[in-house]
Amino acid sequence: MTRHVTVVTGGSRGIGAATCARLAADGHDVAVGYVRDGAAAERTASAVRAAGARCVTVRVDTSDEDDVERLFDTAADRLGPVTGLVNNAGVTGPLGRLADTDPADLRRVVDVNLLGTLLCSRRAARSMAAWGSGVIVNVSSAAATLGSPGDFVHYAATKAAVDALTVGLAKELGPDGIRVNAVAPGMIATEMHATSGDPGRAERAASSIPLRRVGQAEEVAAAIAWLMSPDASYTRGRCCGCPGDGEPRQGAGHLPLDFVRVPMPGLTRPRRPLRVSLPPTSRPAARTPRAPGRRGSRPRASTRRGSARSAPRRTARNQRTLNRGTCAPA
Repeated sequence: MTRHVTVVTGGSRGIGAATCARLAADGHDVAVGYVRDGAAAERTASAVRAAGARCVTVRVDTSDEDDVERLFDTAADRLGPVTGLVNNAGVTGPLGRLADTDPADLRRVVDVNLLGTLLCSRRAARSMAAWGSGVIVNVSSAAATLGSPGDFVHYAATKAAVDALTVGLAKELGPDGIRVNAVAPGMIATEMHATSGDPGRAERAASSIPLRRVGQAEEVAAAIAWLMSPDASYTRGRCCGCPGDGEPRQGAGHLPLDFVRVPMPGLTRPRRPLRVSLPPTSRPAARTPRAPGRRGSRPRASTRRGSARSAPRRTARNQRTLNRGTCAPA
C-alpha cells in the first residue's frame, strides 16, 4: 500500500508541528516547510520519525514561487508523489489598529497568508490532478468572521479570503478527485501571540471562553487529521470551526466541530421555500337591515372616497395589488 505524502507549511512549531506529528501517527510521510527556525523544524522531524514515518525539512518562503516549487519537488524526490497539503503558514504582524499599521506589515501578511496559500494550492492541484486524487486542508481562523477589530483586521481579511478560496477550489478541483476543506481555530496556545507582541493574550481570553481555557495545537491537529482521512471522503468545501466559544461560525460551509453529525454535501435536506404570511383582508361588515317605513326615509351613508363604507373596498383592492407585487396608495 502506497503511503500518504503530505506537505505541511509552517510545520516547525505550533499547529503545524502538532499536525506533522499527528499525521505521522496516522501513516503519513511528511515534508515540513519552515521559514526561519531550522532547529524547531528538526525537532518536528524527530517527532515524525519517532512515529515511524519518513520526514524531510525544507526551508521555504511560501510567498515565493520558486521556493514553493522547490518544496514540492524535494518532497516528491525524497518521499514520493505528494498526496496531501496543509496550508498552515501564516503571520499576523504587530497587533494594532489598521490606521497605525505599517504598509510593509500589511504586504507581508497578505503575501504569506493569501498569496502563499494560493501558490501552494496551485502547485498541489497540478501534482494531485495527475494522480486523480489528493487532499488540501487550509488553516483559516475564527478571525475571518469576527474581524478582530483593534488587533489585526488585515489578518482577518486574509483568512476570510482563504475561506472563499476553500469553497471555490473545492468546486473547481472536485472533478479531479481532490478534496479541499479548512479548519478555523479560535484562541489557541501557540507562539503566534508572542510573535505579534502580546504573549499573554491567549491566557487573558480564557475567562471569556465557556470552557474557561484556550485551545491546544493538538486539538486543531486532530481536526486537520480527520479532514485528511478517508472518514471525510465525502466532505469538501467545508470550514470546520474550532473556536472553543460555542458559537458556530457564520457564512457558507462553516461547521462547528462540536457537531457530532457532519452534514455531507449531496445528502443535506433541501431548503424549504420561504413563506410570507400577509394579514387577512378585512371583510365588509354586513348591511344593517332598514327599518320598515317609507322608501328613502333613512339618509344614505356617503360613498365618498375616505368614508367608512368605502374602506373595505379599498382594503380589498390594495390586497389584490400587493399580491401582484406592487402597492398602490389607498
